[in-house]
Amino acid sequence: MKKDFKDIQRTIKPTRIIPLGFLAVILLGTGLLMLPMASAEEPLSFFDAFFEATSATCVTGLIVVDTATRFTFFGQLVLLLLIQLGGLGFMTVATFFFVAMGKKISLKERMTMAESLGENKLQGIISLALHVLKVTAIVEGTGAILLSLRFIPQFGFADGLWRAVFTSISAFCNAGFDLMGNYTSLTAYVADPLVCLTVCSLILIGGFGFGVILDILDFRRKRQYRIQTKVVMWVSLVLVVVPSIAFYFLEYNYTMAGMDFGTRVLASLFQSVTCRTAGFNTVDQLALRSPSKLLSIVLMFIGGAPAGTAGGIKLTTVAVIFFSARSLLSGKDRAEAFERWISKTTVIKACSIFFLAINALLFGVFLVSVFESESLGFINQLYELTSAIATVGLSVGVSGTCSIASRAVICALMFTGRIGILTLTLAIGGKKEKPYLRYPEADIMVG
Repeated sequence: MKKDFKDIQRTIKPTRIIPLGFLAVILLGTGLLMLPMASAEEPLSFFDAFFEATSATCVTGLIVVDTATRFTFFGQLVLLLLIQLGGLGFMTVATFFFVAMGKKISLKERMTMAESLGENKLQGIISLALHVLKVTAIVEGTGAILLSLRFIPQFGFADGLWRAVFTSISAFCNAGFDLMGNYTSLTAYVADPLVCLTVCSLILIGGFGFGVILDILDFRRKRQYRIQTKVVMWVSLVLVVVPSIAFYFLEYNYTMAGMDFGTRVLASLFQSVTCRTAGFNTVDQLALRSPSKLLSIVLMFIGGAPAGTAGGIKLTTVAVIFFSARSLLSGKDRAEAFERWISKTTVIKACSIFFLAINALLFGVFLVSVFESESLGFINQLYELTSAIATVGLSVGVSGTCSIASRAVICALMFTGRIGILTLTLAIGGKKEKPYLRYPEADIMVG
């Protein structure tokens, strides 16, 4: 039996370990959330517990029960651990325990870690994973201290500190779960710079990607940034500033009516940041105008940077497609960025991710449209399912009111979005060996 298990282990590729590991964590979380001690009322049903566990592990934030009032401290702690595991990746957390116990880390485990952290090389992967844990602890700790300055005076020491820790971890992991109660998220703090700017900073740092964070911290030694870091920083800046201005004017006399200038700026900035891909909100998402919802859908679909806690197809994917289109319009035969050529393999990968993700999203919207009545509205269904596949968590109420069949679709999209559409496709189909035969080139008219 032991030999058979080892044989099975050897056949499992690193690209398959990641989705299987996440699925195992989701099922474990489902079982824990179904326990009577996890719920303040009657125990959760399997489907509700599975949805909550999937959303937490996939750091999404879509919920079917109120986190603050339905769960006990134990239930909230289970959710927080699932969020932390989902944000860091279970292999990164496992590395800490392997090192602490003095366990030798095998080549396959190193390969799986590299896959989950988005690294192409195995050298220094253990050190990188430990640095990720250290940075995470520092950032989340700092966020918790800042938020406790507001929450402890308001809720008391124990409750306020717990809310601060929970919110900080949820924000850094881009999860969007909160303990404010009654599905209000952070709407009570729309005019509070301390809460809004702290949460925005945590979201952005988590969404940069761990490789970019460590590259920024190492700038004094190297005196230069990697191309990946430059692309992430510039595109992030554009995707924060431009949508903030757009939201300000689009919602000026609508969801932001009656607010003063400073509150409108904070609300616009928060909406721009949270769409990438946190799930907290300071204004009612259902009340947003259709143009604002469409802009939010675009931002959610793009998401944050690779190898971080954010979801979406990743801003670097969109950047590569943009650079490729720009080079084509400039008459160049290869894409370039920051005086560097971008490989054709990277361009093909970016286009493939975009194509697979948009098809998965549209197929999900089609299924939910079949299962649900027209009363939900197409734009709201598209908004909710984009939030699911991009692991954002912003909601217009579809998840809480839809059928079990639609929730199953949403769970599948959340899982796909957290694992990564390309990783999941390769895990299912497997990587094929490159053929020795090379076919003649063919010209096909496009456009």
